Amino acid sequence: MANILGIKTGELNKKQTEKKIKDYFNFSACQQIVTPNPEIILKAQKDEELFYILNEANLSLADGFGLKIITLLSHQKLFRQTGADLLPHLLNEANSNNRKIIILNRSDGLSSKEEIENYLKKKYVKIDFLILNIEVKEKPSDKECATINIFAPDLIISLFGAPYQEKYIHNLKKNNLNFKIGVGLGGAFDFLTGKVKRAPSLMRRAGLEWLWRLIQQPKRITRIYQATFVFFFKSLKWLYILPLLYRQNVAVLVYRNTSAGKEIIIVERQDEKNHWQLIQGGTEGLSIEMAGLKEMSEELNIKDYQVKGVYKNLYKYLFEKNNGKYRDSKLRHFGYKGQKQSLIIVKFTGREADIKINYWDHQNWKFINERDFITALHHCRQEAGKIYLKKLNKL
Repeated sequence: MANILGIKTGELNKKQTEKKIKDYFNFSACQQIVTPNPEIILKAQKDEELFYILNEANLSLADGFGLKIITLLSHQKLFRQTGADLLPHLLNEANSNNRKIIILNRSDGLSSKEEIENYLKKKYVKIDFLILNIEVKEKPSDKECATINIFAPDLIISLFGAPYQEKYIHNLKKNNLNFKIGVGLGGAFDFLTGKVKRAPSLMRRAGLEWLWRLIQQPKRITRIYQATFVFFFKSLKWLYILPLLYRQNVAVLVYRNTSAGKEIIIVERQDEKNHWQLIQGGTEGLSIEMAGLKEMSEELNIKDYQVKGVYKNLYKYLFEKNNGKYRDSKLRHFGYKGQKQSLIIVKFTGREADIKINYWDHQNWKFINERDFITALHHCRQEAGKIYLKKLNKL
């Protein structure tokens, strides 16, 4: 498995992938397949929910020659499999085993519902399929959920494009809908219906499929620029420059006054049970105060507060397996070597009922009395916690 800008992908070869998919059709729980390419991975750098979904997927297939180049430069192992190649395999498997498929076609897509329908009827006569023309979005409506549950497909293929297809399927999975496998394949059907001609195999093997797409669809120049030049620049920076630097980070200490003393909000990391910490995030060029308030709003939806103190670079630490590096020993860690953490102290003045966590950041939150604050934190967070508690007590 490779780690590219924090996204884990490309662990299985073609034979292993086909066996895994066959197994998934016999599972009782829904399985999500993602196919990250350079463009999708770039989007995930600015979209924390997409970042989480890509890394939490049951199977991640690396799509894009650029990923192969970056893993060669970083001495990682990656098997490349495109969504355009995956689609025919899924359709052949479904046809051979009389499977039921729902295709979520974007209403403004190149291939119309009728064109996809005609192709399937002509080529795959044993597939029981349903095509839904849907406006691109992240969450299914109640009506769409009901339709999916009644049809009970073995396979759902979304053609929305990233990040909508990944989020839509993830929300279907979260709602425990009645299907086996969900995968987003963007415009893969456009090759089958003849709307887009795929690059010759020689160009694909040479990694020049992007050039072919640019010649055929010049309006894609911005997307192709992002997926080639911008992706390589960010990846090279991630591989060779960031490991020399500390990331600028801000922790947010949110407290309220009670009759028993101050109480502080701590959150439980999504990726590790019982790992409690303060809200925190990168400053990304913002001031400490603005970055801290942004994290507080995004992670806990807090809107009623008073800023009480702002402190720069109070704590510095290197990334280790329990505070930032991948816990999977098969993955190499790239990117920043650690963090320089600033602090913003905020008094909570709202209602507890209004606090809502983002599932991709944390799995739980709670108020903890200041007397128990340090011991409640994960051991790797306690040293910083002591510094921050002293700042709170000096206010």
